[in-house]
Amino acid sequence: MKSNTRHTECCSTDIDEQPGNSGNQKIAQAEGHKHGTLVAGWRSHWNLLLSFLILLVMLVLEYGFNTVFPDLISLLIFGTAYLLAGWTVLDLAFRKLKRFDIFNEFFLMSVATIGAFLIGEYSEGVAVMVFYSVGEWFQDSAVNRAKRSIKALLDIRPDEVTVIREGTENRVDPLTVELDEAILIKPGEKVALDGELITENASFNTAALTGESKPDTKYKGETILAGMINLNTVAVVRVKALFRDSKLSRILEMVQDATARKSQTQLFISKFAKVYTPIVFFLAVAVCFLPFFFVEDYNFNTWFYRSLVFLVISCPCALVVSIPLGYFGGIGLASRHGILFKGGNFLDVMTKINAVIMDKTGTLTKGVFKVQEVVADGIDKQELIRLAAILEKSSTHPIALAITEYAGESAEKGNAEKVEEIPGHGLNGIIEGKEILAGNLKLLKKFSVSYPDDIGQIVDTIVVIAISNRYAGYITIADEIKEDAVQAINDMHRLNVKTVMLSGDKQSVVDQVAKKLGIDTAYGDLLPEDKVKKVEELKNSGLYLAFVGDGVNDAPVVALADAGIAMGGLGSDATIETADVVIQNDHPSKIVSAILIGKITRNVVWQNIILAMVVKIIVLGLGAGGVATLWEAVIADVGVALLAIANAVRIQKMQL
Repeated sequence: MKSNTRHTECCSTDIDEQPGNSGNQKIAQAEGHKHGTLVAGWRSHWNLLLSFLILLVMLVLEYGFNTVFPDLISLLIFGTAYLLAGWTVLDLAFRKLKRFDIFNEFFLMSVATIGAFLIGEYSEGVAVMVFYSVGEWFQDSAVNRAKRSIKALLDIRPDEVTVIREGTENRVDPLTVELDEAILIKPGEKVALDGELITENASFNTAALTGESKPDTKYKGETILAGMINLNTVAVVRVKALFRDSKLSRILEMVQDATARKSQTQLFISKFAKVYTPIVFFLAVAVCFLPFFFVEDYNFNTWFYRSLVFLVISCPCALVVSIPLGYFGGIGLASRHGILFKGGNFLDVMTKINAVIMDKTGTLTKGVFKVQEVVADGIDKQELIRLAAILEKSSTHPIALAITEYAGESAEKGNAEKVEEIPGHGLNGIIEGKEILAGNLKLLKKFSVSYPDDIGQIVDTIVVIAISNRYAGYITIADEIKEDAVQAINDMHRLNVKTVMLSGDKQSVVDQVAKKLGIDTAYGDLLPEDKVKKVEELKNSGLYLAFVGDGVNDAPVVALADAGIAMGGLGSDATIETADVVIQNDHPSKIVSAILIGKITRNVVWQNIILAMVVKIIVLGLGAGGVATLWEAVIADVGVALLAIANAVRIQKMQL
């Protein structure tokens, strides 16, 4: 019988084989914390079903009809059922024994069940192996389902796309579409590739990327991303990224990587299991032999049986399966809300955050600037705008885009040479033989250009222009605060999270925005290196902080923070790659959602840890005292595992 193989983070020790339930199932050779392949469906587990039926029939005959079988016949029948259910577990235990690795669940189960046979408890030996295998099957099925649901949540890329070639529509595999080809998306179809809208306008459902189902109207020239669904009119998109390079493909890769990154809790449990397993093994040996020195009517079989109960209940599976499953659930819940965690470890980090530091432009404000006023000094306004736009079209900064858009066709009437972008200052370059400066007041100071004193009193964002080392005027720019920014700050304060804003914009503008939003502390006039220093100062003050940004210049501070959060819709590739958490719809309110999801996941994980440990301690005590049987031990072990799994699985369906 063939079966599909898969890996889950589960075992108590490093193993290099995969257990399964079928007697001739292939054993994969892969090093690491791996568990067995258990394919859903009883048909794939005919051996386990047959073993269970044999056990059931024998129990009915023995206890229901008082049928007495000769000992040899019972041994043969129960032995057959035992091998059907546990052959691969025995095989794996033997392989590990050859490597002197005995402190693992497979060896524990093998010793416990073979021991039951040695003292004549055939039915209990088979029952332990059958229920253990059933529990393993459910555990692995749950982990598989969690991974599949996360992938299905995001992997909505269509298998075919309509590409327009030589005026003809062709249905092709998205992998074969080249850059700058035009693809056609009909109403109701999903976009397969990232690109630029060619048609005048179209509305899209962006829920797969952002978690928001509200229609988003895009206009000619705007970016369209794979995963969006066209809602009304036929849309034509010019491809700007290959299938493997689309934002959705990158998100899927990040999610896949996320399931491999262990949280601190997972790492602790893995280390704990490596210590816990040998301890309980030697305690089981002590339960068997130590009473010989203290009990007058010592009976080896009685105490040996109790030690077997001890071994069965001590299996750490409920812990080491349900915990990673809980983190898978947290990642899935976050994905459903348009938040990408790049690993379970970052869910843990978000629970500790007590300060959130935010960039202003593109994070708390929309980053869609509009020119408000043009003030010229000794030059015509149109000429001032033309020169500024020619220089600014070399930049992708939102302010530069606002100026070039405002200038219109005049931005194309000339080209700038030797353009240099000075981070935190602005641009300088040569246009028609004249040196042009366009940026903030720090840029003019850097080049020793004098300017009127009253300019420094202007509250709005301004771009100051100098021509041939002489002040020539300024342009005021306005940005708009995001609709959910105020609510996001209020929610953070309710969670006792300190809010800080850092910006390269001038202090008067930063203070104005901070006052509207209710932010605790705001710093303006910061260069990229100044932001790094501020973050370092705040970290050194004892705060556990997250930094939220979207620009290229935010990448260093995103990396420095305890949790780096990137705005993924408008954010730069560098910041998204550096971040630990990506908010796909750019809404500040999702910062609060990320914190809440981290706390929900932590609570469920610790519920499972406490449940498993309490039940195990109780049954271990009952087993050592002779109250619990092997039946009760294995049912308690499997029951706890299934309860923990059910608790972990429900995370994905929780409401924030």
